[in-house]
Amino acid sequence: QDQVDTYHGTAVADPYRWLEDPQSEATRHWIEAQNQLTFSYLRQLPHRQAIQQRLTDLWNYERYSTPFHQGGRYFYFKNDGLQNQSVLYTLTSLDGEPQVLLDPNTLSADGTVALSGLAISENGAWLAYGLSTAGSDWVEWYVRDIATGQDTGDHLRWVKFSGASWSHDHQGFFYSRYDQPDPEAPGEAVNYYQKLYYHRLGTPQAADVLIYERPDQKEWGFDGSVTDDGRYLIISVWRGTDPNNLVFYQDLSHPDSPVIELVAEFEANYSFVDNEGDRLWFRTDYQAPRGRLIAIDLPQPQRQHWQEVIPELEDTLQGVSLIQDQFIANYLQDAHTSLRLYQLSGEPLGTLALPGIGSVDGFEGKRQDQETFYSFTSFTQPSTLYHYDLVTGVSTPYRQPQVAFNPDDYQTTQVFYPSRDGTAIPLFITHRR
Repeated sequence: QDQVDTYHGTAVADPYRWLEDPQSEATRHWIEAQNQLTFSYLRQLPHRQAIQQRLTDLWNYERYSTPFHQGGRYFYFKNDGLQNQSVLYTLTSLDGEPQVLLDPNTLSADGTVALSGLAISENGAWLAYGLSTAGSDWVEWYVRDIATGQDTGDHLRWVKFSGASWSHDHQGFFYSRYDQPDPEAPGEAVNYYQKLYYHRLGTPQAADVLIYERPDQKEWGFDGSVTDDGRYLIISVWRGTDPNNLVFYQDLSHPDSPVIELVAEFEANYSFVDNEGDRLWFRTDYQAPRGRLIAIDLPQPQRQHWQEVIPELEDTLQGVSLIQDQFIANYLQDAHTSLRLYQLSGEPLGTLALPGIGSVDGFEGKRQDQETFYSFTSFTQPSTLYHYDLVTGVSTPYRQPQVAFNPDDYQTTQVFYPSRDGTAIPLFITHRR
């Protein structure tokens, strides 16, 4: 169509404006015609079936997520190889018999209902989980009794860009949602004025308690997380795709306590790590582009009283965990993972040796835990899970996928090549031994 808009004196043609209405009959006909044209060509390709079969063979192997421990149980995801969605399992001991807790593949015939979030209560009795359909950002949350595998009837709607975090009395959880959109066009609702709520088990969503909102800041979103000791609700305030955030908190030990602004400017990124009483640790890039760990004491929250625990290094600090009174710091060093250990004071304790050059994820756990898990992936080794004993400092393989080749037949070395300005560019060379 002949659609032209003028912006600051410049005419901009927009002939396909009509495609912005996904529900219109013209848009649906256009999509159908595009699919017909595309697949009429693809079906004629002589090698298409062979390529599909080869890709299927390569992808068909067991994959596990990193296990985590909560309330006397272990939880992990497993995909048999070709399942549309990974299945959530639970077990009471590492050598116990796993039980299926939630299989998203059974929730729709075409496999397009996906698990979009979960939270386990502190006592390991309840699973709060969110489901999205056909890739939608809208998520509906439910609650499941872990012992029986049955849902409770709790049902939360109009949730988007939010997780869930249980209060330590196991009676409910914090989450964020938007107001109910226009029923005539729910998919076109604008993401403004998100609100932070508390949902109590067994009550309707209409009875949820409003914890925090900002009618003066329509673009703000809220991510509420309860600290491991149950004392505080840490609220990360985000704004669109801006990596910088604010940090607020609420003292849960006092009923009806106010929400306090701890970091009130969008000048850096702050990622909450853990706390010891009223001492809070954050990974941040404030005055440290490659990241550092700081401590903020709530009785003296002013910036001049912030304390640096782990200083900024040459490598980029990607994440920090606190387990068994040790900080496990995940660094990006020359395009691969490096793990370093620190005391609570920031005193270095050495490094955690890895199986080779690769990427690492995991290290979930609580401060008193003596074990954790991580996954290691390299150019030749698919994601392999390791159990790490923080008392002995020993890593042992826990789950290793069976693939149709021997990773030990290959090796990866790292070399550096100088750019024109002298920067050493890291390169990886993988080859047969």
